[in-house]
Amino acid sequence: MYLFGLLLIAIFVLPKFWLNYTINRYDKELSGMPFNAKEFGELILKEKNLTKVSIEETNLEDHYDLTDNAVRVKTGRLKKKSITSLAIVCHEIGHAIQHKEEYGPLNKRTNIVEKTRWLSKIGGGILYSGLPLIIATGYFSLIKICLLLVLSSILIGVLIHLITLDVEIDASFNRAMPILREKIPEEYHHQCNSILRAAAFTYVIGALTSFLSLRYLWLLLSRVR
Repeated sequence: MYLFGLLLIAIFVLPKFWLNYTINRYDKELSGMPFNAKEFGELILKEKNLTKVSIEETNLEDHYDLTDNAVRVKTGRLKKKSITSLAIVCHEIGHAIQHKEEYGPLNKRTNIVEKTRWLSKIGGGILYSGLPLIIATGYFSLIKICLLLVLSSILIGVLIHLITLDVEIDASFNRAMPILREKIPEEYHHQCNSILRAAAFTYVIGALTSFLSLRYLWLLLSRVR
């Protein structure tokens, strides 16, 4: 049990550490770069005829908003002439290109998330409130039902993570990287690839963590009589 917990912590923490290290390593201002991240992004949007897509700052994580057609990156990043800023903006525009082209996995993920949001809320509520309450009050007959609901929620989460992995890898290496190779000096191509690879690996780990959680819960459920 303790080894499993330590494994989950290591799997979750180390890739995040690697991503943060890589992002910070290549976030230095480059005086010779002809454009900052926003100028670079606007250039790509124009060339790809994505006239309805905007580029904005956010206090949240970097993301592409399908509803508002907006590429959103962390505050302060758009003004920088760093490889990190350019690669991140280009990656998020990769999602905008997917959206325009109606990329199948992106649409599939959106539909699954919308249709199963209620189950995720129920599963999370049971996991953090329901099960402790049952254990505290002694209504153990309800544990199996609760675990089945949580299991279903985690199973949906695994499926979403797997589809997300496909979406993110496509946005990074089929959409963003060819643009970066075309627009960015060759000496920085390796850095761009390192940033995108580190980011993609966190999604691989996310899918693996969800699978391990599913496996653990299934073993727990099999022991409940």
